[in-house]
Amino acid sequence: MSGRRLEARVILIGLAGIQLVNGIWATVAPASFYEDFPPGIGGWVSALPAYNEHLMRDVGALFLATGFVLLAAAVWLERRLVAIALVSYLLFSVPHAIFHLFNLEPYGTGDGIGNVLALAATVLLPIWLLSVLWRQGATPPQASAGASDGGEARVGAAGEGVSRPSPPAA
Repeated sequence: MSGRRLEARVILIGLAGIQLVNGIWATVAPASFYEDFPPGIGGWVSALPAYNEHLMRDVGALFLATGFVLLAAAVWLERRLVAIALVSYLLFSVPHAIFHLFNLEPYGTGDGIGNVLALAATVLLPIWLLSVLWRQGATPPQASAGASDGGEARVGAAGEGVSRPSPPAA
């Protein structure tokens, strides 16, 4: 696996894992998620709005949905699926980050720094990966001997372009 493919897969799996774990937690045990997030620290969610079980379960379900799409993108690494997964995740993470970056008052210094770093990662990692895809898209596709990805462009190493299988011989 090329370096860029591995980096893409690691980032996608990491983002998916966080979304899936948080999604299961918020859906199955919404009061615990509200009080105890993040694990081992707690209090980040409960510091702001009042508890609402319906809202916590809905947020959990949305986390599960984005986590699933990110995980599918990590498994197949098909260019369009990766881009869609990252953009849909950014549609969540950018407004989420903006809200929290402007509402750090309830947190102590350590929790505030933790919030800023975590929120920055949820925005910057997907943007970086999208920029890698964008740069690869500027490179003309190259046929790859023995490729069998169903005809879809795949995430490749920087500068490699994308690979497409050759059409079957007639």
